[in-house]
Amino acid sequence: MGTSTGLGSLSTQTSLLQMKEDRLIQQMNSPKSLADDARIDKGAQQFEAILMGSWLNEAEQSFGSVPGGDDDQDSGGEQMMSLGIQSLATSLAASGGIGIAKMVASAMHAVANRSTVQPNAAAASGQMTGMKSVLKK
Repeated sequence: MGTSTGLGSLSTQTSLLQMKEDRLIQQMNSPKSLADDARIDKGAQQFEAILMGSWLNEAEQSFGSVPGGDDDQDSGGEQMMSLGIQSLATSLAASGGIGIAKMVASAMHAVANRSTVQPNAAAASGQMTGMKSVLKK
């Protein structure tokens, strides 16, 4: 009778372990992680847009003046030029840009995956160690 109680207890622990593993897998595949991925991609794209906007602004200031042109520009024209450059940089980054966003997003995804996989692996390892000790008894 003691043996059947031990086996029942073992099967209960096994099913609890299986439920915990299923929950971990569900959490990893949850919409939250998809939302995090989207936020990483959006942030990387915005970073590239800001960087490209800065480069385009510097290029416009360096090469924007022509000999004999009107050096006395009004502030409205400068603001419109700045908005145009910002819009151009955002559009360029949204269409793939020069690849900086992809590199940044890839690195950030790798860091995010490592930070979520390591705690889950440690928890699973701890659960497996506990399970092995139960099985040895």
